[in-house]
Amino acid sequence: MTNILSTSLGPVILIGDNRTPIWGISNAERCRRMAESSAKAGSTLAPDHALLFNLAYVFDPLLLRLVLETPGTLFVWGRTPIVGHIPQHSDPLTAATVIDLSDGRKLYNRQLRKLEQPMVRELTPATRREIERRSYFGAYKGVTDLLTKYLWPELALVLTRIAAQLRMTPNMVSVIGVTLCLIATFLFAEGMYWTGFLCGFIFMVLDTVDGKLARCTITSSKWGNVIDHGVDLVHPPFWWYFWGTGLAAWGLSLSGQAFTLVMAAVIAGYVLQRLIEGMFLKDFGMDIHVWRPFDSQFRLITARRNPNMVILFVALLFGRPDIGLVALAWWTVISLVVHAVRLAQAYAVKRSGRPIVSWMDEATA
Repeated sequence: MTNILSTSLGPVILIGDNRTPIWGISNAERCRRMAESSAKAGSTLAPDHALLFNLAYVFDPLLLRLVLETPGTLFVWGRTPIVGHIPQHSDPLTAATVIDLSDGRKLYNRQLRKLEQPMVRELTPATRREIERRSYFGAYKGVTDLLTKYLWPELALVLTRIAAQLRMTPNMVSVIGVTLCLIATFLFAEGMYWTGFLCGFIFMVLDTVDGKLARCTITSSKWGNVIDHGVDLVHPPFWWYFWGTGLAAWGLSLSGQAFTLVMAAVIAGYVLQRLIEGMFLKDFGMDIHVWRPFDSQFRLITARRNPNMVILFVALLFGRPDIGLVALAWWTVISLVVHAVRLAQAYAVKRSGRPIVSWMDEATA
């Protein structure tokens, strides 16, 4: 059974039929959303070409991005077509480039900064939950902080499933998270650190859930991305500043000079580190944290919100939120120095005429 679907991207060929839902929607709807999302992102089909989806299977969205970049490409599992960008009215298996993923090959996902074998799995009632789990973990960045990588996943998976069943949109989850972020900021300013931590903890988990819900249900939006990334970028310095003002409620206020130095280190260090990351991305076309294995490992603990919250949590366990803030400032400075050195080293490599290539790209070469 073959159906032709008209989308903003162009004609989409749907092979077969499948009544088994995934993330609360049919596989046909999921494929339609992927095509529409690709069109919104600026992708196009080659003249007289069509997109092909096999509804019997669920696959990693990375495969769709790759076939859209290279017309005439078809991914198969054995001899079964999975997804392709092929000439219309042709036998899919006669495509110019047929790539069999059943050989276990790994591909580098630049968007999620990880190297792995893309998921391809037959969708049946018996495999649905496993596929949802794999597609959820497939949406995780391979290079990220230690909490997001090791602590959040299982909890966020449960919440993502609940949100999908309730037909919540990622923006709804984001609004709840942003509200908790603002409440946590207020609580920190009042020295109510434990309650603030609870709100902050839920916000940080929801910060993962909204993105995974968007990727798993193919419901990301321009404004959703702006809200999500904008809040992520802006709020950390406010948390650290109001953590410092809240020390008064504990009788642990820093002196005026010490507070100024700590805030200068925390805020300036955060801004400068972000600028270094932006410069690296602009000049070398990739994230600084995927250059060498060291950079990927350092991303686990670099002075971003989540690792910084670990520092504050440990200090709070000992009843010394003031020492936690000072330690956070020192770690921010150290992280800034590491990033500055790595940027300088990258420029030196470039001047020597050698290419700046991610170690993940090298692993797939």
